[in-house]
Amino acid sequence: MDIKKVLLSHGQDHILSVWQKAEGAQKTALERQIAQIDWDTLALRESVRPCGKIEPIAGFSVQDIAACKEEFAKIGTAAIREGKLAAVLLAGGQGTRLGSDKPKGAFNMGLTHDLPIFGLLMDRLKEVCSVCSAYVPLAVMTSGKNDEETRAFFKEHGYFGYPEEYIGFFVQDTAACVDFNGKLLLEEKNTIAGAPNGNGGWYSSLVRSGLLQEKVYRNVQWFNVFAVDNVLQNIADPVFLGATIASGCKTGAKVVKKTCPEERVGVLCLEDGVPRVVEYYELPPEMAFARDADGELSYRFGVILNYLFEKNKLEEIADKGIPVHVVEKKIPYCDESGERIVPKQPNGYKFETLILDLIALMGSCLPCEVVREREFAPVKNAQGVDSVETARALLIKNGVKL
Repeated sequence: MDIKKVLLSHGQDHILSVWQKAEGAQKTALERQIAQIDWDTLALRESVRPCGKIEPIAGFSVQDIAACKEEFAKIGTAAIREGKLAAVLLAGGQGTRLGSDKPKGAFNMGLTHDLPIFGLLMDRLKEVCSVCSAYVPLAVMTSGKNDEETRAFFKEHGYFGYPEEYIGFFVQDTAACVDFNGKLLLEEKNTIAGAPNGNGGWYSSLVRSGLLQEKVYRNVQWFNVFAVDNVLQNIADPVFLGATIASGCKTGAKVVKKTCPEERVGVLCLEDGVPRVVEYYELPPEMAFARDADGELSYRFGVILNYLFEKNKLEEIADKGIPVHVVEKKIPYCDESGERIVPKQPNGYKFETLILDLIALMGSCLPCEVVREREFAPVKNAQGVDSVETARALLIKNGVKL
């Protein structure tokens, strides 16, 4: 690669100057970063996408699932025993909003003993494996900032009693950051600023990692993708898996019934006949407040980031590319003198993909409603709504000793 030609052709003269002054390993690392930049993505300036025809989507209620639980569990359990399911834990975030500088999954939820979020999630996964008499491969997606610490945390805790060969780690891809003029920002003197490319990139990152070539993934046909910050996640749920397989849909989504029309949660709907998650701020009031004949909210399926994705369909849509969202952010950077600046206002763009967009690309999705108090205890904040405090209360309610 002609580094000089590449940088000049994209108007990055300031980076060319940095590269020319760099030496040895620093220069090599900078060249590697430049070679990996997706220049088409950096040229994006997202515009508002026109919304199509939005309609409610049909799905399984808690009662529907209960009525067919035995049948669905049989299908899902058989698939798990045949090695057809892998779990993917999205754990690239830090516990900053919780007052911690460690990986979010390392945050201690215990009051009388050590009870990290990772441990809580692994306990739930082990329960399913015990019932199904089979282990589910777990791929943990980390970020460049917490990968080493996350791996060490699992090792220090003996992989929480799970077979080490069934746990793998892979790093989420990053995208370079630019200022409002499209100029690359420097995180350090010889390092281009970058940020994780959003949870929509989980599959491409997983494929690139080579983890899927390992023996435990040989028969995998489904991926159960879930977030680290819901401490009541029901992972590798055979009933959920069985219901999705039986439906013929290529994706499944665990959902909770919205508590009120104003609740700030994305809602699974249909847009022009294709499943799509509509954010709460995108749903017009007349739709948010609309009710069915039985009094239930028409748009009631709130997503909780627990999805099933069929592998063959993922491979089919991989070349189509997932939409990239351009987000204004406050991005710390180094100025020309090498001084680190922490801006108080947004100063540039990050480029992110969203797992929500994968659902539309997959073409079909089965909403499966779960009981909120049993499967949804998000830990977003240190205090208040969706906080450590509220999650601990729900854990205690579900019989977890803190």
